[in-house]
Amino acid sequence: MKDIHSYWAYLVLAILIFTVVNAIIGLKQKKEFADRDLRLGLFTLILSHIQLLIGLGWYFMSPWFKALKENGGEVMGDKAARLLAVEHPIMMILAIVLITIGWSKHKKKTEDAAKFKTFAIFYGLALLLILSRIPWSNWF
Repeated sequence: MKDIHSYWAYLVLAILIFTVVNAIIGLKQKKEFADRDLRLGLFTLILSHIQLLIGLGWYFMSPWFKALKENGGEVMGDKAARLLAVEHPIMMILAIVLITIGWSKHKKKTEDAAKFKTFAIFYGLALLLILSRIPWSNWF
């Protein structure tokens, strides 16, 4: 489960970066919000939600969850353990909430620039949260 979560994360990160860059380019160049842009945002939403489900499955099987339940104070005192047991899961959930809000808000917009801007803001903030709490030492 951990391996699936790790490999799927590369896919989510790549598509999220691509979606944010596409939204910024679309906004700056005043492009028409096409079906391709819609599908890209939806694909990012779906992949991130699948990652959330995989991550939650792994989290509740992980040694960090067990350690947090048994000795939360010790986990909170250890920076590396706290990252894996608390900070990473919370920030990833918040990032996916932002992606979901961005998807929902863009549907209510009628102007192309507003749709691109919504994706750029919400998906971009999600990207920043994800990048801030990826356990980089475990990734490479």
